[in-house]
Amino acid sequence: MTIQTIINNTIKRLKDEGKLLTPDHYTEAFCKEAKKANMSIEDCAHLARYKEMLNKELQKDLQNYRLNTMNEFVRFLISKINRTNKTLCADTLEAQTHLSKRILQVIEVLHNKEASELAHKTIDMMENAPKPEQLDNYRQRWVNFITTYDDTFLQKLKYLGELDTTDLRKSIESLRELDASVQNSDVDFEKISKLLVASFVPSIASSVNDTIAGLSNRIISNPALLENSDIASEIKSAIALRIALDKESVKEMIESIDGVLDKLSIRLIDMIEKSDNSNNEIQTIKKELESYNEKTITNFTLAHKKLFTIAVALEKNTATLSSELKSHNRSVLEMSQKIKELEDELENVKKESKEDFLTKLYNKRALDEFLELKEGEFKRYMRNFSIVMFDLDHFKQVNDNFGHEAGDAVLGAFGKILKKECRNVDIIGRYGGEEFMAILGDTDLEGSVIFANKVREHVARSKFMYKGERIEVTVSAGAAERKDYVSLKDTINDADKLLYLAKKNGRDRVESKQ
Repeated sequence: MTIQTIINNTIKRLKDEGKLLTPDHYTEAFCKEAKKANMSIEDCAHLARYKEMLNKELQKDLQNYRLNTMNEFVRFLISKINRTNKTLCADTLEAQTHLSKRILQVIEVLHNKEASELAHKTIDMMENAPKPEQLDNYRQRWVNFITTYDDTFLQKLKYLGELDTTDLRKSIESLRELDASVQNSDVDFEKISKLLVASFVPSIASSVNDTIAGLSNRIISNPALLENSDIASEIKSAIALRIALDKESVKEMIESIDGVLDKLSIRLIDMIEKSDNSNNEIQTIKKELESYNEKTITNFTLAHKKLFTIAVALEKNTATLSSELKSHNRSVLEMSQKIKELEDELENVKKESKEDFLTKLYNKRALDEFLELKEGEFKRYMRNFSIVMFDLDHFKQVNDNFGHEAGDAVLGAFGKILKKECRNVDIIGRYGGEEFMAILGDTDLEGSVIFANKVREHVARSKFMYKGERIEVTVSAGAAERKDYVSLKDTINDADKLLYLAKKNGRDRVESKQ
């Protein structure tokens, strides 16, 4: 096909379309006919070349428009230029930067060491023309700070006066008023001294150390000593000494119990060897006593129960031994009660240390412990389990558009959704930031994907409201099954990679290797 043929077809096209033979109409029709004839005309390629010269952001924006002519392309660029106000953008950015610095300078002088240090480092970073990745790094540091900040230590001040965690100055003034009222009140140091001296007395040990007795006599004879600040160190030493005496007494009691068991073992074995009528009960007790020869007793309650059983069996023939056991009975009961209290307290502390303060789910430390247990069950009994990693989509935009308080509210609400959708045997926790983990016991990959989609659909249909405004929230997830991987670490890493594949593929979806 020749150029003349394309020209003739161009003029015919214009007539058929009812357009006037103007330069613009002719150029557009000519390029269409040339393209139709598969002929490359340099003048028709100007628009494509100019598009390639734009930056990636404008090229992406240009995809939303169907531009076929240079006139349309020029009008697009003019509209972009008219909407751009470089002076206003620069002034706004500079004002925001100054505001950020002033806020950081205020935080730097507040009474929180960690926040002050982070504010100081952030100011230094902003002074040195930071790159976008540096700014994002410090944004994440502040997110981590606010999500891990724990002010429960303030609760210890409640008993001293009115506590307002939103106004520390008011709380301090309340303490000052309380201190002033204490100073103005008539303190009965005599009564206080008696109570204090009573606390020096060991609760288990039967004797009082000379040092404790000397300090007690000094305080009782001169209660005014309690006003002297130097006496505080002596009181601390006396309390530490009392604890040491109680510990030593407990050690002696354990050794005494071991001695009693040794005596019982020897006497009972002697009885059995001399008697022709030994019954099964005595034989059973003998075997139990033999097992105690290795001194493996660690539970005072169990030791007391065994000793009491043996005492009943030997009551008629070992009166002296029975009396010896009864002398230890009370001490064993007291120690058992104290051990029970300590065990309960330790359990509460462990429970508190495993809970995320914001979502009330398990924290990362607890999740790591559960993962170790699940891994042990998998290796020993081949009990399979699956891991699902969740991450709230565009969570940064929630914080940027509505504030960190709104972000915290969204995290808390998502935690409740996870609790509602999981089984009692499932383990749900916050892995860090806006990322969550679900450990699903005895669950294959198909089951974990079903669970993840239930959570995703629940989030999609939920209404997240903050101060009367609705926040659109979606969640992405990655699921992996333990038996498909060589190690637990590979399982977690792949679940995390699948999570980010879900985000890359459009978010609000679940990815797995099904």
